[in-house]
Amino acid sequence: MNQPSQELSYKILIVDDVPDNLRFLSTTLSQHGYQVRCAINSAIALMGARNDLPHLILLDINMPDLNGYQVCQQLKADPITSSIPVIFLSAQDDIQGKIKAFTSGGVDFIGKPFQVEEVLVRVKNQLELQAANAKIQTFNQELEQRVKERTFQLESANHILQQEIVQRHRLEQKLRHDALHDSLTGLPNRNLFMEQLAKCLQNTVDCPERQFAVLFIDLDRFKIINDSLGHLAGDKLLISCAQKLQECVSKKNAIARLGGDEFTILLKDIDDVNDAVVVADKILQEFAIPFNLGNRNLMITVSIGIAIGNREYHQEIDLLRDADTALYRAKELGKARYEIFNQQMYLDAMSRLELENELRQAIFHQELVLYYQPIYSLSNLKLIGFEALVRWQHPERGIVSPDNFIPLAEETGLIVALGQWVMDQACQQLKIWQDKLPPATSLTMSINVAGEQLHDRNFLQIVDRIIDRTQVDSQYLKFEITESMLIEDTEQLIEVMHQIKNRQIQLSLDDFGTGYSSLSYLPQFPIDVLKIDRSFVNAMNVERQNLEIIKTIITLAQVLNMKIIAEGIETDVQATTLNSLNVEFGQGFLFSQPLTAEQAETIVIELTHKS
Repeated sequence: MNQPSQELSYKILIVDDVPDNLRFLSTTLSQHGYQVRCAINSAIALMGARNDLPHLILLDINMPDLNGYQVCQQLKADPITSSIPVIFLSAQDDIQGKIKAFTSGGVDFIGKPFQVEEVLVRVKNQLELQAANAKIQTFNQELEQRVKERTFQLESANHILQQEIVQRHRLEQKLRHDALHDSLTGLPNRNLFMEQLAKCLQNTVDCPERQFAVLFIDLDRFKIINDSLGHLAGDKLLISCAQKLQECVSKKNAIARLGGDEFTILLKDIDDVNDAVVVADKILQEFAIPFNLGNRNLMITVSIGIAIGNREYHQEIDLLRDADTALYRAKELGKARYEIFNQQMYLDAMSRLELENELRQAIFHQELVLYYQPIYSLSNLKLIGFEALVRWQHPERGIVSPDNFIPLAEETGLIVALGQWVMDQACQQLKIWQDKLPPATSLTMSINVAGEQLHDRNFLQIVDRIIDRTQVDSQYLKFEITESMLIEDTEQLIEVMHQIKNRQIQLSLDDFGTGYSSLSYLPQFPIDVLKIDRSFVNAMNVERQNLEIIKTIITLAQVLNMKIIAEGIETDVQATTLNSLNVEFGQGFLFSQPLTAEQAETIVIELTHKS
């Protein structure tokens, strides 16, 4: 094949049947000076490689006609293309797949989704290795000629050859190091970590009483920091976190960055689980100290999942999975803590996965249903609106409480589709009721909006489409957000909230008083309504402190010209007390449980008669 030249840019052929992948790789490599050609199937790839020999081929494994392994074998069988190096592309990260890739003739492997740094480093390394091989080959040819012509130059030529061999050896060592280490932090990557983990598992076979531990570590709320401060600050934080983790364990143990904000620690020899707990406690203590990033002190916590390795494990991936499951439980229980894996966690994870799949189907098959809880004026008990509450009508489990599926929807990203469905149905129902009411009668609809929805770049367009389709009067809509959202990417959130207000939609702050936001932040947000959390309402006649908190919230709302709604009112005493404190509106079982649309319409019709 044609040899790479320093005077000409390298030619790279990309083979993938997914246009988005071709665009991403083509754009990335072109921006770094490479000449790129693309092939969307195996036939074009084989023809293109033969007609215009590239220096390197990036080849997707999973394609509809010939798979990547078959294409590579044909390339290697053709004398014209046999020497072109092939890097395989695949979303599969299993060992058998990689072994098959290398036995088919591949020289390297890039996983999906693509990481720009990884793609560039692996491409650059292969081209450098190819250039080095070409240089050695050229020199060997020249050396043979020199030996024939001038035997007296043999000693000098041999010395130069040795230097080239040393350089090649160093290059090979560098390539192996780069293939097994994270380019950002310098820590071992997933591949090297799995090799080390496999050795520990083998040790338990040779010595059954031996134990080791895997700590799976994830930075809490790293995405918020990365999005708000930028990727450069995020990278600096990751480097600092890697350094801090290295300080927490001895050199005989292993630390790796698996990707993103995920790290792992391998404690290669422990007496019992307490050894792992000691390390986890030390990490939590170290991360309680703020990071200094230039002129900014940044606080970030970690969650840790611990799995104990012993002779009961046979595959390293199973041990990593169990540590990840324990990490999920630590996140679920509040973050900034560790959890030790047990079998019940695995069963819970399987149940959660099953529930996630069922929830996807429920959204698709419209098994969800909205209930509507009335909201009343506390002064005259007049109906002023409803809060839309989603329920899951499961074909086998019956009605599933939102407490059991909303957190799962938020975690998996399904909350965006779920929230869109709720908004569409609630607006449609409000429009039906608005059409039945006299023009002067106002009836509001409160709709809960998750933080993931507000951060979705299409959120405002979705709102506009729903309002346009349902023809609902937007001034009677209220979007409810939780207090915890106020600390997430504040500037972006304020901009989105103002855009919502521009559409005449009101904003309610739900569960006020239970979150972590500072009261000094509240005036920054264009909030119309504060909702007093039910926990304060339920305890206000029992603990004076809760009553004082409610009074403080009322005073704050009055200063900021906000309306107040009390949630969870269950007794006449609570309603009377809240009314005496000038709380305008309330909802709760005292007035009504959440109602079906048909039941709620009965109340709306009564309101029509009263009007």
